[in-house]
Amino acid sequence: MRIHPTAVIAPGAKIGRDVSIGPFSIIESGVTIGDGCQLAGRVAVKTGTTMGSENHVYEGAVLGGVPQHVHVPEEIGGLVIGDNNTIRENVTMHCAMAKGQATVVGDRNLIMVNSHVAHDCRVGNNVVLINNTMLAGHVEVQDRVYMAGGAGVQQFCRIGRLATVGGQARVTKDLPPYVLMDGSSGGVVGLNLVGLRRAGYQPQDIAQLKAAYRLIYRSGLRWNEVLERLPQEFSTGPAADFHGFFAAGKRGFVPERKTPGAAIVKLDPVVEEAAPALRIKAG
Repeated sequence: MRIHPTAVIAPGAKIGRDVSIGPFSIIESGVTIGDGCQLAGRVAVKTGTTMGSENHVYEGAVLGGVPQHVHVPEEIGGLVIGDNNTIRENVTMHCAMAKGQATVVGDRNLIMVNSHVAHDCRVGNNVVLINNTMLAGHVEVQDRVYMAGGAGVQQFCRIGRLATVGGQARVTKDLPPYVLMDGSSGGVVGLNLVGLRRAGYQPQDIAQLKAAYRLIYRSGLRWNEVLERLPQEFSTGPAADFHGFFAAGKRGFVPERKTPGAAIVKLDPVVEEAAPALRIKAG
């Protein structure tokens, strides 16, 4: 165990084996830090926080503490962080609002600089939150989600597994699994093909997801018809995840970005007259 002499460790804190705690860090009573964790300088771990093993926490991070809410109860919940997470500088994560509840962050996540995980959020495994990502209260982020810089998620929204959210996007509805959300338009722009391939999905899996995507976004069916056909046509495989995700939705779902009509380039009359001379003859 390597604890800097300027670090403050409360008597009620439980510190595992081979833990490193940097200068001016504060570990409050009621905290549990698992084996092999590395905490840099000025890290604050607040009462009610439980951290697994092999987590790397950088300067200025604040883990746990009172939720940002206008009606905070006298007794709040906790924060549970899994194993092998990288939590970069000035990240903030808050405890759950209610006693006996917890904000949960899973395993092997990369939470980058200045990102915020609010009270009662649930973040899965292998998630990447790029700098300045903002998760409001009660947000669910499923496994292998990638959120680009400055993206914000409204309270109670869900982001499905292996979805990608573009930079500075505003997520105000549930984002289905496996899709790509454009940051500027706020619409779905197709499947997250790069993420699917990196995660080991096979061509037949991707073909199935493409078929389900066409049914959901491009079939022209009413929504109740889509929900009826999804389990009939995709009862197994990755596309089976769509129906379960939609059936649990309460906030609506991010629509597909509308494709603009065909562009027409109007040429100047002089250019139009000269155009035949500019054509290249074949063979």
